[in-house]
Amino acid sequence: MFQGSMVALVTPMRDDGSLDWESMAALIDWHIEQGTHAIVTVGTTGESATLDMQEHVEVIRRTVDMVNHRIPVIAGTGANSTSEALELTQAAKDAKADACLLVTPYYNKPTQEGLFQHHAYIAQRVAIPQILYNVPGRTAVDMLPETVARLAAVDNIVGIKEATGNLQRAKEIRERVPQDFLLLSGDDATAVDLIELGGLGEISVTANVAPRLVAQMCEKAIAGNMAEARAINDRLMPLHKSLFLESNPIPVKWALAQMGKIAAGIRLPMTPLSERFHEPLRQAMIAAGIL
Repeated sequence: MFQGSMVALVTPMRDDGSLDWESMAALIDWHIEQGTHAIVTVGTTGESATLDMQEHVEVIRRTVDMVNHRIPVIAGTGANSTSEALELTQAAKDAKADACLLVTPYYNKPTQEGLFQHHAYIAQRVAIPQILYNVPGRTAVDMLPETVARLAAVDNIVGIKEATGNLQRAKEIRERVPQDFLLLSGDDATAVDLIELGGLGEISVTANVAPRLVAQMCEKAIAGNMAEARAINDRLMPLHKSLFLESNPIPVKWALAQMGKIAAGIRLPMTPLSERFHEPLRQAMIAAGIL
């Protein structure tokens, strides 16, 4: 059910930072038309850290309604507070999301045992498929393969978004977990390589601006057509890199605004893309054929 190109969807905002539901609906329709395989809402790219609890739940609810069963919806429900993550995960289940994505608790720097207990606690209390999310570059905590393996045995925990970009790490996880445990890339630049190691797709930033190309790339890689998948990836590589010239989602929101898909709104402490990065990102978009 969860494979291929899963876009880490931005949360469109107006220039004053208010949520733009019309643009969100249009983005979702565009992604479905372009072949995106699933929507991941209110993750890192969706600015979950700057939405309050009510907004967070409302974005999940509206995304589910807008998608209307056409493709799966995965709701970001992680938090650095276990009780808050539990509340968000229950809210996502109530909104009829298809699964949840739970980032490791950031800032607290829990031990591996703390990570295990946090995720197991939520999984044991909310009956919805849950995908772990390991991104130590943003959270300051790294979920090790042995902890992933322990959690893979917990009911309702069905996979991991591995965003370290470390392919040796991905290989070790694949060797430790059951075959039906989902291994998903959270790093666009290495996603094709991770799929070759046994992954089933990626949760992608690049798919926000190049949905058809990322969907085709994932489809070909999953089918074993690695030469064709790598050819698409090579075309997208300047874009993969340029979308991280500043902290995500600053560049991708600027790119979508240039495409006329959303307004330029972004919430503090995030700021608009620095002018010195406009031209490099524009050239990467042109090279990918999306501008």
